[in-house]
Amino acid sequence: MGKIKSFFIKVGQWFKRHAPTKRRLIQIYTALLFNANIKGIVSSGDNVLFNGKTKYLCSPGLNCYSCPGAVASCPLGALQNAMGNSGTRAPYYVLGIIGILGLMFARTICGFFCPVGLGQELLYKIKTPKLKKSRYTRILSYFKYVLLVVMVIAIPSIYADVPAFCKYICPAGTSSAILQLLNINNDALYVRLEFLFSWKFLLLIAFIVGSIFIFRFFCRFFCPLGAIYGFFNKIALIGVKLDRSKCVDCGMCIQTCQMDIKHVGDHECINCGACISVCPTKAISWKGEKLFIKKSEIEEEVKAPSLNAVLESGTTLQTAEEVSGATVVAETPKEEAAAFESVAVEKPAQASPAVKAFNKKAFWLQFSAWALAICVLIASLVYFNFFAVGSSSTINVGEECPDFTISTVFDSNGAYDSAGEKISEIKISENRGKVVVLNFWYTSCSPCVGELPGFNRVRNEFGDDVMIVALHRAGLETNAAIQKYINETKNDGVNYWSEYSIIFGLDKGNACFKSIGGAPAYPTTVIVNKEGKVSFIQINGLAEDVLREEIINAGGTLLNL
Repeated sequence: MGKIKSFFIKVGQWFKRHAPTKRRLIQIYTALLFNANIKGIVSSGDNVLFNGKTKYLCSPGLNCYSCPGAVASCPLGALQNAMGNSGTRAPYYVLGIIGILGLMFARTICGFFCPVGLGQELLYKIKTPKLKKSRYTRILSYFKYVLLVVMVIAIPSIYADVPAFCKYICPAGTSSAILQLLNINNDALYVRLEFLFSWKFLLLIAFIVGSIFIFRFFCRFFCPLGAIYGFFNKIALIGVKLDRSKCVDCGMCIQTCQMDIKHVGDHECINCGACISVCPTKAISWKGEKLFIKKSEIEEEVKAPSLNAVLESGTTLQTAEEVSGATVVAETPKEEAAAFESVAVEKPAQASPAVKAFNKKAFWLQFSAWALAICVLIASLVYFNFFAVGSSSTINVGEECPDFTISTVFDSNGAYDSAGEKISEIKISENRGKVVVLNFWYTSCSPCVGELPGFNRVRNEFGDDVMIVALHRAGLETNAAIQKYINETKNDGVNYWSEYSIIFGLDKGNACFKSIGGAPAYPTTVIVNKEGKVSFIQINGLAEDVLREEIINAGGTLLNL
């Protein structure tokens, strides 16, 4: 019986030693809250992204819009998109959201609310030799500001279709892509992987390996979102603060911190609070605590004697010495603080009524906050996984094709039908009796571009019995840029806009793509038969002979050429 009791005691002690801190619980909580669409992560078959109205909002931390579980947008991705589409107008909406988050929390978001930060900290727990911070890592920490200016602001502003940081660097987006590749039962996606994915995959591996050996490797050197929030650190409502009147410049806060800070609360501080517990004079505390507890509610019952007096007397805490009649031997900064506190602070034997009332109020405040947070998380998980409308489902063969209007892309010649009439819009419902082929593409997609001449030849074989519309992905190119690309790209002898008999359209807002289910890759081809029902869906490139056969199956008739 004694052995069983001893076993459970040891188990309890192990759990107590390894129990997550409050900060870790908050990190896990926010990661779940902003990725509450669990069905998008664990479902089999077509992996469907959530496209509901909450995607108009930004999560506080770096959390990719394209993650299968994401229910909100990434502020960094939204900023790049806004910079690219703002033209001469400032992107006030996104800047306003980031400004509000910065004024409220600043880099507390990095320390508590960012899923990427959580992942890095867990990787750092792997037992390996660690590279400690130094003046070199401090210099490298400024590289993220270079990325902010160049990749987030300059390139998206100059090239509207290039969200540079998300497209070429961001590890969150790459992780999302890998989740989709693991989750979609479609080999066509693997065929679509090109150099860009390989580059980002290698970067992701580098970030993972770096995070094992260097604390918050990506966060410290590469994250532009952290750079933005760093500008707000001194003025934010929530964070850590230093009382200079109590500070004796012992340096323990700097030694304890694993970020590249020069002083408490500067632009590199993630407000994790680790420095608060090691400060021997209690000079570091939380900003914003007065929002919950008034200072007058409890007097400071426990006061440390002046450390300045101890230091000015010629003694130090690094050597054996007499402090208040006790011998203190400290080998590390943390032991130093603990030793000083244990001998220099006179604690009352019994808590006063004011202290008891304070502790009771603090307990119920924390209990209420956690209870409310858990209720919100449970409600979010239930809603997004069982009731939310916004996760589009892929349309199936045999179903009615949704009706939508397509705006054609014009050059100086325009787009014309066989009777010479200019076409400005195409409505699917008005083309019953024809086989309609919808091909979703964009100029930088090599399989997309490679199949266009074949589509054009097939269209010529069927004549007006078939209408083929190549819909360019929204937001990547302007009408003029698409027309210029086609005119200047010699592909299989077709070199000019007027030589194409297929119609080029612009999928504004990706409305058409979403209406058929938002298939997970480009190019995608959908064939609608003469009755208006979907007869064929193909993800990835489509060979001419297959296209010809499927058009015939949909009711198309070849011309007698």
